[in-house]
This record gives sequence, structure tokens and C-alpha cells, in this order.
Amino acid sequence: MSLKVKLQEDLKSSMKNKDIVKKSVVTLIRSAIKQLEVDNRVELDDEQIIDIISKQLKQRNDSLIEFEKAGRQDLMDETKSEIQVLMEYLPQQLSEEELEVIVIDTISKVGATSMKDMGKIMSEIKPKVVGRADGRKINELVKKNL
Repeated sequence: MSLKVKLQEDLKSSMKNKDIVKKSVVTLIRSAIKQLEVDNRVELDDEQIIDIISKQLKQRNDSLIEFEKAGRQDLMDETKSEIQVLMEYLPQQLSEEELEVIVIDTISKVGATSMKDMGKIMSEIKPKVVGRADGRKINELVKKNL
């Protein structure tokens, strides 16, 4: 089943079950997909949809940090539940150990020696972990291993 069909089915079931959080998150994802399809006049595949969901997840994680700074527990709880819904549609996330192995292999493959090579490393890693790891986490591991 394609991701687009799964989103449609989940929207229907969340409406029937009155799951407000899931309904709103799925609606947002579907509207982002539709917007891209209309703007570019293309039909998105699962990989492109995963990219959209990853961006949504990144936005929620950034918001979570800001809500934490502001001490807004109500918004933190809501955002955490939205993150859980988004995670359902992404591939299994890489553990920190698995990600570190990829980072170390890429650093040696590229022959990176300093922070100047950060762009080369990141551009090499991104396609390998699309939708399965957070860019901020990759960045931290690259800095740690350089």
C-alpha cells in the first residue's frame, strides 16, 4: 500500500474514532502533499512523501525546543503527540550507534580531515539516511568524529 493511500485510510479511521490529533496531523501532511503536487504538476512517490513528513517532524522538534524554553507544558504535550503520529509514517529510525557507523565510514570514504569538509560529508550521508535520521543528530556525530 502506498503512503498516500495509507494516509487516506488513516484519515478516515481517525475521523471515525474521533482521534483529533491524528486527524489534524494527517490532514496537514495530505495538504502539504497536495500543495507540492499542484505547484509542480507532478505525482509524488513515497520517497518524496517521506521527505515532506521528515520536514514536518523537524518543525515539530524545533517547536518542542521553543515550547520547553517558554515553559509551555500544554503545547509540549500536544507537540509530542503530533511527533508520535508523524513517526508512524517514517521508516524505522536509525539508532545512534548505526548512525555513527555510517558517519565514520563516510568520513573515511571522503577523506575528511577538518570542519571544512563538513559539506562533503553531509551531502554524502543525507541520501543514505533520508527519513531515518535527524539532520541535527548527524551534524553532532560528524563534529564529534572529525
